[in-house]
Amino acid sequence: MNFRTPGPFPPLILDDVLGAQKMLSGVARVTAMEGSRHLTELVGAPVHLKCENLQRTGSFKLRGAYVRIAGLSPVERAAGVVAASAGNHAQGVALASELLGVRSTVFMPVGAPLPKVAATRQYGAQVRLHGHVVDETLAAAQQYAQETGAVFIHPFDHPDIIAGQGTVGLEILEQCPEVRTIVVGMGGGGLAAGIAVAVKALRPDVRIVGVQAAGAACYPPSLAAGHPVSIGSPTTMADGIKVGRPGDVPFDLVRDLVDEVRTVSEDELSSALLLCLERAKLVVEPAGASPVAALLSDPESFRGPVVALLSGGNVDPLLMQRVLTHGMVAAGRYLSLRLRLTDRPGALATLLAALSVVDANVLDIGHLRTDPRLGLTEVEVELQLETKGPEHCEEVSAALRDAGYLVMG
Repeated sequence: MNFRTPGPFPPLILDDVLGAQKMLSGVARVTAMEGSRHLTELVGAPVHLKCENLQRTGSFKLRGAYVRIAGLSPVERAAGVVAASAGNHAQGVALASELLGVRSTVFMPVGAPLPKVAATRQYGAQVRLHGHVVDETLAAAQQYAQETGAVFIHPFDHPDIIAGQGTVGLEILEQCPEVRTIVVGMGGGGLAAGIAVAVKALRPDVRIVGVQAAGAACYPPSLAAGHPVSIGSPTTMADGIKVGRPGDVPFDLVRDLVDEVRTVSEDELSSALLLCLERAKLVVEPAGASPVAALLSDPESFRGPVVALLSGGNVDPLLMQRVLTHGMVAAGRYLSLRLRLTDRPGALATLLAALSVVDANVLDIGHLRTDPRLGLTEVEVELQLETKGPEHCEEVSAALRDAGYLVMG
């Protein structure tokens, strides 16, 4: 996504975020702060999870959308609003518009997950499916705004949006006054910028760490260049932070107030999502799990107490299934092996008995008899096993070798 918003705008200050907090009273939930014993043990200091995945519409996006739309003039409200989004921003704009009595139109990509499309419609928006990538969807929304006079609601590149997102920072300071590090996922930078404005004004000692997916990391080259730089086509499963260019408005705030920007891999995102589900009992989308991924990748580098912001929980069930599988592979919970056996009755039963001894759960078995590399009496067996982690994987492989099997990995 390569969003651009005309400017300039006046600098954002703490009073803007405090005003947004008053405006959101009774609208946005003050979401829970949950401790994480597992992450606390890894980091060596208290770690808390700020659960914006439990916010109305399932993400923090309602905060900024409501503040932006509430600030429109009567004439602008009468013209309606329009947005482009694959999910979270769409739902935030739809609900905010419904609460404020403003007509909303949301353009979504043709391949947007059906649950997100349905939820956006249920919140009262007119949904139009257009384009196969978000850039095409964005262009359609901007053309609609030009043709109809509807106000385009940018997902991150506007002071009102940033002020609304910054209210998360105020809540963090209220719920965890002893916090020393806040870790937040970053796409265009609106959420991190808003939190930084609020937190640095009240607690300049608190360290703020932004996290981007390695395949969509537009901030590191932009910070190095001193201005927003487009990275072309970002690639990541974390669609909530899949942005190709920083916003013009949040960029300066991130540059001046965010202490560090880190990147995480797809494997680390998958492992983090799996940890949130298994250990914290929280459904979190990949973008929302990015702060946890950063903690997992280098836990000893964070000064505690730490607050990791789980920014959203709107994950498509099919993606969840794939990501969880990927996360289990990355965590060493699955093991794929190929073995050669003598093709005779009882050979497979003997192999399964050996696996039972080391407590490996067989998920799938495949047989290959037609490879010219196989002997006349040989069969190749491919196994998909569920294991208990990397050490157990090594134990299973070693046990099979000790039993005389040729393990080919």
